[in-house]
Amino acid sequence: MRSLVTGGAGFLGSNLVDRLLQRGDDVIAYDNLSTGRRRFLELASASPRFALIEGDILDATTLAAAMSGVDTVFHFAANADVRHGTEHPRRDLDQNTIGTFTVLDAMRTAGVKRIIFASTGSVYGEATVVPTPEDAPFPVQTSLYAASKLAAEGLIAAYAEGFGIQGLVFRFVSILGERYSHGHVFDFYKSLRADPHALRVLGNGHQRKSYLYVQDCLDAIFVAADAMAPTKKFDVFNLGTDQSCEVNDSIGWMTGELGIRPALNYTGGERGWIGDNPLIYLDSQKIRGLGWTPRLSIRDGVVATLNYLIANPWLLEDRP
Repeated sequence: MRSLVTGGAGFLGSNLVDRLLQRGDDVIAYDNLSTGRRRFLELASASPRFALIEGDILDATTLAAAMSGVDTVFHFAANADVRHGTEHPRRDLDQNTIGTFTVLDAMRTAGVKRIIFASTGSVYGEATVVPTPEDAPFPVQTSLYAASKLAAEGLIAAYAEGFGIQGLVFRFVSILGERYSHGHVFDFYKSLRADPHALRVLGNGHQRKSYLYVQDCLDAIFVAADAMAPTKKFDVFNLGTDQSCEVNDSIGWMTGELGIRPALNYTGGERGWIGDNPLIYLDSQKIRGLGWTPRLSIRDGVVATLNYLIANPWLLEDRP
């Protein structure tokens, strides 16, 4: 198999690249290195079955050339800056929606017939059903990021119907683990590293979230991809644990591991930023029905991520 991973030098993409190489695929990582790190691909670069193509997903010419001989595209490139989406509203449209269209059309031109897409549990907005299943009604979207991802899902479904491309969509909770380079554990540890005596917390700390360890996430993707019938055009899976936690819980696990007791300074309100959902908790029974179960609890995932950051301080200082 020959696989192309957009965003292949990023946190999730680079971990996927390693896993694909381990299973014997020829792998192309496609990344403009705006947020991805070459260092994440050091292990992959030692393999003769790996290649890195530096390119933007909006560059249709370079992208089309990269598709040559590819069997499956893992489309993981995206603007993941959810918090500051309202400060640059076109960025989500360009990088998430139009970027997905460019990927799909390059696939159509090159004859690539399968795409596996990293979406988000945020597409459920302020969910009225909790835990939230894949067929829950969509309420009003609360972030530009989620809206752009939902539009991308729609494009994939339409291409599957119109051009015979098989689409498999995964709606993630937040992913944690090795090479984690943005998000609450990263931000909190970086802050505590600078000042272990005080920590600024967006919102009131009672926002309830669910998190999933990166290798558990990739296990689930492979399970669903292997189980999907060749005749099925399109499918969607939630990926998450059967747990949730408050932001305060995560802070407690981190500070306990670090052996510190900082003063917590809350900014107030039930949301950390515009578009932040106070509760994200996905029903993952559909993927569990295929035999998948996560190995790490949310707490273990948070601690594993923290320990990785402690062991890799370059990541907190590095600018991609």
